[in-house]
Amino acid sequence: MEPESALVLANSSTFIVCMVLKFPQIFTVIAAKNARGLSLRSLLLELTGFLVFLTYQIYYEYPLSTYLEYPILIAQDAILLMCVLFYNGNIGTALPYAILFIIGWRLLTIHKFIIDLAMNLSTSISALSKYAQLQTLWKTHDSDQVSALTWSFAIYTTCTRIFTTLMTTQDSAVLIRYVVLCLLNIWVLTTIIYYRKAGKKKE
Repeated sequence: MEPESALVLANSSTFIVCMVLKFPQIFTVIAAKNARGLSLRSLLLELTGFLVFLTYQIYYEYPLSTYLEYPILIAQDAILLMCVLFYNGNIGTALPYAILFIIGWRLLTIHKFIIDLAMNLSTSISALSKYAQLQTLWKTHDSDQVSALTWSFAIYTTCTRIFTTLMTTQDSAVLIRYVVLCLLNIWVLTTIIYYRKAGKKKE
């Protein structure tokens, strides 16, 4: 396959997968009417990382095809956050969170230094979101309400984004971000599968 065709395929498939990436997790929570095993802190950190990354890409006018999925991911994360807050009995905190995210997003573009610093920090923020999810799984020993399919989708999209970054911008900060997140996504999925199997053995 020619490099250009491979790039088009990677961008297209990433976009398609991201359109439904969080749906399995959202449906799992709604069906169970329970968000046990899901980390609220992980969701908040992930949303922060997504917003910073999207803003960075727009600020530097990178090709739209390299970040088109992020508005969709942010919307899905916002829906999932509402579900988690609702089933945890904390829906009243949704408005303060929304206000903080909007203010933070506006502050990012005040100066180039701020957006560059935020981008460097966003890798750590996103990595912490994965670690927070791992901590919740380790604490609850319960992965029944955590969607393995969603995390499998996340692994696929980070792998394709490593490829597309190498083929287009070759931005080292972006590349490091995707490599780190891919490895952590694999770790989370492995943990989900482990606790799922452990739960079946107890039964």
